[in-house]
Amino acid sequence: MGKLVCTQLVLFSENDLVGLWLHRSKADSANAVEGEWFSVHKNGSLEIHTVMKEDMGEYSCFAQNTEGKVAIAATLEVKDPTRIVDPPRDLRVLAGTTIQFSCQAEFDPSIGDDFEILWEKDGMVLNGSENARYILDDGVLEIINVSFGDQGFYVCVARTPFDQDMAVAQLSVVDVSDPPEDVILSEHNGRSVKLQWIPGDDHNSSITEFVIEFEESQHEPGSWREMMRVPGNHHFALLKLYGHVDYRFRVSAVNEVGRGRPSQATERYKTPASAPDKNPENIKIEGHLPHEMDINWEPLSPIEHNGPGLEYKVSYRRQDAGEEWTEHMVKRHSFVVKNTPTFVLYEIKIQAKNHAGWGPDPKIITAYSGEDFPSAAPEAVSVEVMNNTMVKVRWDHVHKDKLNGHLGGYRISFWRLRSLLDSKKTHGDKHTLTFSSERNHAVVTGLGPFSEYSLIVMAFNSRGNGPGSHPVSFKTPEGAPGQPAAFSVTNIQKHKVTLTWSPPVDANGVIIGYILQYQLINDTEELGSLMSLNISADSNKLHLQDLEALSKYKFYLRCCTRVGCGPAVSEERTTVPEATSTDVASFNIRKSGSQFPPRKTTVSPVANATLTSIALLNISTSVSHNFANISWIPGTEQTESELYVAFMNNREGNWKISDALNSSKTFHLIEGLEPGTEYTVRLMTKSWVDNSSIFEDVIRTSAKGLASIHGSISNQGWFIGLMCAIALLTLIVLIACFVNRNKGGKYSGILSHNETNQLLEKIVEFFCDCGLNSLNNSQKSLTNV
Repeated sequence: MGKLVCTQLVLFSENDLVGLWLHRSKADSANAVEGEWFSVHKNGSLEIHTVMKEDMGEYSCFAQNTEGKVAIAATLEVKDPTRIVDPPRDLRVLAGTTIQFSCQAEFDPSIGDDFEILWEKDGMVLNGSENARYILDDGVLEIINVSFGDQGFYVCVARTPFDQDMAVAQLSVVDVSDPPEDVILSEHNGRSVKLQWIPGDDHNSSITEFVIEFEESQHEPGSWREMMRVPGNHHFALLKLYGHVDYRFRVSAVNEVGRGRPSQATERYKTPASAPDKNPENIKIEGHLPHEMDINWEPLSPIEHNGPGLEYKVSYRRQDAGEEWTEHMVKRHSFVVKNTPTFVLYEIKIQAKNHAGWGPDPKIITAYSGEDFPSAAPEAVSVEVMNNTMVKVRWDHVHKDKLNGHLGGYRISFWRLRSLLDSKKTHGDKHTLTFSSERNHAVVTGLGPFSEYSLIVMAFNSRGNGPGSHPVSFKTPEGAPGQPAAFSVTNIQKHKVTLTWSPPVDANGVIIGYILQYQLINDTEELGSLMSLNISADSNKLHLQDLEALSKYKFYLRCCTRVGCGPAVSEERTTVPEATSTDVASFNIRKSGSQFPPRKTTVSPVANATLTSIALLNISTSVSHNFANISWIPGTEQTESELYVAFMNNREGNWKISDALNSSKTFHLIEGLEPGTEYTVRLMTKSWVDNSSIFEDVIRTSAKGLASIHGSISNQGWFIGLMCAIALLTLIVLIACFVNRNKGGKYSGILSHNETNQLLEKIVEFFCDCGLNSLNNSQKSLTNV
């Protein structure tokens, strides 16, 4: 709402003209003020009801009379109201926590920095600098470690120079209740007493219940135990107590926050002794031995004794036998009845007693005396063969008088006598199946086909198994056999292979023959036709012909009985390529220091090859004391392929395989061998060891001592040169002696002409021997590299 007034107007007569107001908006158009929200009063003032943004602009007041006219102008600016859009919310928090009130407001943007948010409590403006627990930041009030003194109403004030807005939130602080006060005992009446108290402050959370605890000084002094709970609107309780106990009590309150601290303890109150209020509970009767009955029970707690001298009276008698009760007084909580009949029903009761008297009349329970093994075996045992691995067994129940206890069920023990392919019977491993409850049939599974078995049935109870029934023998029919054993594909050639196998370990019947199937499985999406051959039962080898050269085949072999054929065993092999002039190569294998003589070996260059044709010539090995060298010559039309060298210490039996080698490398050095050890070496086209390889040899490294002598002397160039130098010096000395003799020197008369010639011949012979031996040793050294 706004109001403009022309105060300069003075009216002299009724004929004066006054009160013309004009409004000039931002569009610079001046119009007379009119409308229901505008009011022009008699004194010339202009009142605008419910000012809006459209009312902004310049207002002019014109007045005129006989004396003249006057005009006054005023400008009206309309601002957006300040408004709190996100007021703080009421909080109910636990004492000691940290809380936040948030207050967000909107105001006219033209106001700029003249806007502020203030927080007030109880009419006082809060200042974070005066209280470190209060943190004010951008419309957020944070209070650290809230206490009960922080409870109250908090006012958020959003203020500008033109207006302000306010919002109020309440903070309530809750906590566990204070301890009850003035806890006293009254109305003492032997084993009962009245306890009453005054509740403490509930700290804004209503008390839901009170917890009453007690402590006694005789059995567990200093230990407080809960006795009972009463509703939160009750401020007293009648307590029923045990006899002969020195009590004291305390009370604590519980609200939604939790359980508060307990009150101060009352003065002590001691109750008089009295007879026990209850008898033992959880009585258990067990019969561990046939002629005994063990009776055990849960004893009364010390506070339940109600007085000194607690004992138990154990009473028992046979049910429906017309016997009197047999009674025994004991202080422990167990008793063994001796010389009872086996598995007879008894009545038992136990009563508590102390010096003040007997407990209440006990309840009578019934139980059986000790069990014994069943004394009879099931009869009429029969076996129905359902298939070659399963039979159904039936029997008659053992009479309850022979069970000598509670029937646990029946057990079937069975064992294999023999395969029907073998006339000799043997007692195989015994297997036992357990079947609970009073059933008279069961199914036995997992039997072997074409076998003879025997079984017995026995009843059992908690004591153990009874005697077994008469053994019943039965035979299972034939079944399909297992896989043939030791199936291998060998002697692989261009168009034929040799297949060998052994009969399956589990024939499961009379073998009537084998079925061989094979097909091409070259790396294409289409497989070759599956070819089949029937093989007689007495065969274990087959030479398969008319295969395609350099082709990969998969072979399947099944064994069959009269029932059917078993699962197949399979192998994959690749035939060798068409023969070339280098298909067979001969080479010498020489191994220095080996105990085996050199031998000549003929090797096929494509033995058990894969689809990639690898033709290698002159594959050979040479050996030292701690390394071996395997070398080869690639064929003339050989493309580069990957090879692998594998070697095995024959004592340890573990294969080691090299990294991939390029076939153009022509050799591979195997290092780190043990001296004097036998190894098996293979050259392969695969990075794993199986029955196929290009080349295989057995080598033996030389002993370390022999190798060192041979290598350090005869194979060394410096040694050869030294020996030649010695021979040359010897020749020079002898020539000098010969010259001096001819001159009549010191050696005159020593050597004749013939002797001189013989000496020269020996020198030449020695020198030649030195050179030949050096040459031979050099050749041997080259051979051993």
